[in-house]
Amino acid sequence: MLLVDVYLDKSPIQGIGVFAKHRITQGTLIWKLDPRFDRRIPIETYEGESGPVKSYLDRYSYPDRRDPNFIVFEADDARYMNHADDPNCDISSPEEAYALRDIAPGEELTCDYNHFFENGFDFLGDRHP
Repeated sequence: MLLVDVYLDKSPIQGIGVFAKHRITQGTLIWKLDPRFDRRIPIETYEGESGPVKSYLDRYSYPDRRDPNFIVFEADDARYMNHADDPNCDISSPEEAYALRDIAPGEELTCDYNHFFENGFDFLGDRHP
């Protein structure tokens, strides 16, 4: 769950993005996995889906780095955070994310999707077994 105030808006990176409502200071804990809200979905359940549900999960979930038998679907707007090669958020921990530098109000929060995938990132539906 996001621990800072954000809003969604059109992103110059891709589709919708997550933007800071207020200044976020470097080192601030901005997100924490919260099992009360964030969902861990078994791979079998995910792979058994099709149509719009599968497409949505492909786009807005990612492999659980703690257990490859699950994917993670975030319950809040964090699922709209876009990738950047030079991100302003550190998601190297599977359970917490921090601001890598000061983030200005109105600035898009970004992360490096490569932390989720060993061989570079793809949306889940683009993975090859």
